[in-house]
Amino acid sequence: MASVDSTAAQRTNGHCGGAEIPVENPATGEVVAHVADLPADRVAELARLGRAAQPGWQAMGFEGRGRVIRRMQKWIMDDWERIVATIVSETGKTYEDAFLVEINYAGGAIDYWIKHAPKFLADEPVHVKTLAGIGKKMIVRYEPLGLIGVIGPWNYPLINSFGDCIPALLAGNSVILKPSEITPLTSLLLAQGLAESGLPEAVLQVATGRGETGAAVVDEVDMIMFTGSTATGRKVMARAAETLTPVALELGGKDPMIVLSDADLERAANLAVYYSMLNGGQTCISIERVYVEEPVYDEFVRRVVDKVGVLRQGESAAPATVEVGAMTLPRQLDVVEEHVRDAVAKGARALTGGRRRPGKGTFYEPTVLVDVDHTMKAMTEETFGPTLAIMRVGDAEEALTLANDSPYGLGGAVFTADRARGEQLARRMQAGAVCVNDALLNYVAVELPMGGWKASGLGTRHGASGIRKFTKQQSLFVSRVHLKNDVFMFPYRPTVSKALFRGLRLLYGRARRR
Repeated sequence: MASVDSTAAQRTNGHCGGAEIPVENPATGEVVAHVADLPADRVAELARLGRAAQPGWQAMGFEGRGRVIRRMQKWIMDDWERIVATIVSETGKTYEDAFLVEINYAGGAIDYWIKHAPKFLADEPVHVKTLAGIGKKMIVRYEPLGLIGVIGPWNYPLINSFGDCIPALLAGNSVILKPSEITPLTSLLLAQGLAESGLPEAVLQVATGRGETGAAVVDEVDMIMFTGSTATGRKVMARAAETLTPVALELGGKDPMIVLSDADLERAANLAVYYSMLNGGQTCISIERVYVEEPVYDEFVRRVVDKVGVLRQGESAAPATVEVGAMTLPRQLDVVEEHVRDAVAKGARALTGGRRRPGKGTFYEPTVLVDVDHTMKAMTEETFGPTLAIMRVGDAEEALTLANDSPYGLGGAVFTADRARGEQLARRMQAGAVCVNDALLNYVAVELPMGGWKASGLGTRHGASGIRKFTKQQSLFVSRVHLKNDVFMFPYRPTVSKALFRGLRLLYGRARRR
């Protein structure tokens, strides 16, 4: 695998003095780089530079901006080995997770935005069949908000940090990207790629730092896109409320899977394992809990246990060496351990794993829990690790009730041979995105809006709304003709007033009768 670009890793917009943050490889414990911990005054300076650069970037028009981002797409495809090496070095995830998920997403998402964003941002004519609309031109138009703050998580430093910058930039905004202090290196490397692709200076800037840096970003920008935990999302929203700064939030999840007795068990088991262990279970839309109908429960559990039992875990030094990587955030390992311990103490059994892996690095063994119920944290709180809890249910209605018994509503899945029935159950699941006979893949279908219900977020990414949220909407109402005897110029003249009211009574009375 290619080595990490240490020069890009240690550079933060020319600022190298002051406090620094060590960046560790979770799989080895090795410190791979240091980055600056930017104070609030430095963030304010980045904001000043970003605001100064934004009008020129907007003036390039979508075609000009698109050329820069298209060159960036090529840069990513040409330098994918260096990007993958950087992602793996700071997250501890597997080579395949970094390449197949993050690089693949970047290529497809950039392609989508460049092709479809012009339509999403174009002026929209509005036709109104009322008196107010006669002889009028009405338009809805979209203008960039100005300076966008993107605060990204540590689990997907390309997808959920840099990925949100692409539509914000294409909409004509400048961006301050604040990556997690745990995984800042990928953002710095991609900022370098944008500079080499022709992005004007200060249009995208990376603000590395801890929570205080993120708070300063919220204070300085015109809109915040935040991805992370529900607890931190509440803090971001409260801080943004002080300045009436709009926010979009993608927060925590506790995604359920329902497996009915007529489901293809091999497919359901394969996807339950893959989408619970992907990225070490550190995915907001991971499958964390499964409800299986009684007649197929034992067979489903057997298949899942067999598949989890052969997974290899460890440092991903090269392709095809391990399937499950490290826990990126050391304290998240404590959460996983607590949830498993709590479940076992209340009667659950761990059929695989169930403990930290000894030796170097932050690893938790892939774990399958059975005999679980909703008194256990593993079924009700976000675990965010390589665990899968499987619960026996009597029927689909019980499964749906339990699936909806959660403060979260990010995603979910239903498996059944009856697709019509599966769709009906999916429609009743309280989540922003639900798959039938699949899971999680909706995220890479960029055409579909993706957002959470309940405590899982506010707003969406992807689709038309995924770029329009980075804009402000303006309505234009233009009178095309001048009516010499416009009734609105003299509505209190008795003859005109009576005629107007008679006409309205006839018009709306007829509509009611229909």
